[in-house]
Amino acid sequence: MATKMRLLVFVTMLLTCWLLPGPVVSAQEKKEPEPKVEEKKRPVIKAPELKPITEQLPAVFSKPSPENVDDLKAIQEHVARVVEKVSPAVVSVRVGASSGSGVIVSKDGYILTAGHVSGAVNRDVTIYFHNGKSAKGKTLGGNHGIDSGMIKMTTPGDWPFVEMGDSAQLQKGHWCLVIAHHGGFRPGRTPPVRLGRVLNTGATTLTTDAVLVGGDSGGPLFDMHGRVIGINSRIGNPLTANMHVPVNPFRENWDKIAKAEVWGGTLGGGGGKFGKGGLYLGIMTDPDAEGCVILSVTPGSPADKAGLKAKDVIRKFDDKEVTTRLVLPKLIQTKKAGDKVSLEVLRGNEVLTFQVEIGKRP
Repeated sequence: MATKMRLLVFVTMLLTCWLLPGPVVSAQEKKEPEPKVEEKKRPVIKAPELKPITEQLPAVFSKPSPENVDDLKAIQEHVARVVEKVSPAVVSVRVGASSGSGVIVSKDGYILTAGHVSGAVNRDVTIYFHNGKSAKGKTLGGNHGIDSGMIKMTTPGDWPFVEMGDSAQLQKGHWCLVIAHHGGFRPGRTPPVRLGRVLNTGATTLTTDAVLVGGDSGGPLFDMHGRVIGINSRIGNPLTANMHVPVNPFRENWDKIAKAEVWGGTLGGGGGKFGKGGLYLGIMTDPDAEGCVILSVTPGSPADKAGLKAKDVIRKFDDKEVTTRLVLPKLIQTKKAGDKVSLEVLRGNEVLTFQVEIGKRP
């Protein structure tokens, strides 16, 4: 009996201790620190492989110039083979209200073009092939400082493509070929072909005497093996000295461009922010010229409507001096769409004044 009483007292004491109020422990205090979750890095997007050259060119391409009719025939026959080989990959691209050219360099549809053709990232693109078929795409990134841009096909498919060459191996006098849809895609017309030679080489600019016209921007410059060595950028003055973006900067920055990164400042000096709704005049200025020299004027743009032309030199913007092409975009950004500005322009030996209404990029 005494043993039972002692056991009852012990159990009663345990229950009493359990029921007594104690320190409150919050759920937050009980919660153990969450393990750190490392941010997953996006996989590197690799550029197409640079393949060794296996084809030997006809002897005429090693000569300073063709020497006879046989040489001319050899050039003609070889160029015809190259054109047949690469033409399916040369496309016309329409971004907003503007059109340019481009070239497909991978089976999954990466397209090299000029930065002033692709413009801002994630814009809708319609791609036209030489046979009249079309597909859809999106703009990616680029180095606007050198005018490089990229587009990715979004319509599923295995696309015709060409190889990328090595622009570092180019030398003065090397033969080259331009194919592009100048003036935009036209049913029944194959992209015009122009033959030329390399005049100067550089890390960010190639100069050739292959003639460019409006709408050639973004189109490919090929070597005689049919490999892309550059992208058409700017029409020169004279027309026999035109500028192209070398292909190597595309390859060297492939991952950044393909991931829609943009760098290099304001493109073209034509004013304003890129993309739909950005302020602009509708011109492209020459990065290699002194002052602010217009290279081209977009048809239907504010500059075109006001009467500005290629080779005009912009000297004043509302009485503010325009000493370089880089000054112009900054001055445009002080305005808003619909504002009218006065531009003083030197055309030849004549000083002219134009009233231009600031527009929005379509």
